[in-house]
Amino acid sequence: MCLAIPGKIAAITGQLDETFRTGKVSFGGIQKEINLTMVPEAKVGDYVLVHVGVAISVVDEEEAKTTFEYLKKMGEVEELHENQEAP
Repeated sequence: MCLAIPGKIAAITGQLDETFRTGKVSFGGIQKEINLTMVPEAKVGDYVLVHVGVAISVVDEEEAKTTFEYLKKMGEVEELHENQEAP
């Protein structure tokens, strides 16, 4: 099953034009490079839902934290840690 995972935008790392942007998003301490094209309104500090490497919507902090806690209980967060690439 594929889920959208909430994360917090830590930095905007690339911007080709007004539409195409990428950024570092933190998922409970794990940072991944994410495509931000579908959320042009998102800024550093915002929480976004990410599906297959693309932020698909901006969510409020409370909703993001609640969702992340449910994912922890389901064991999905451990999967993120296991799949993290070594630096």
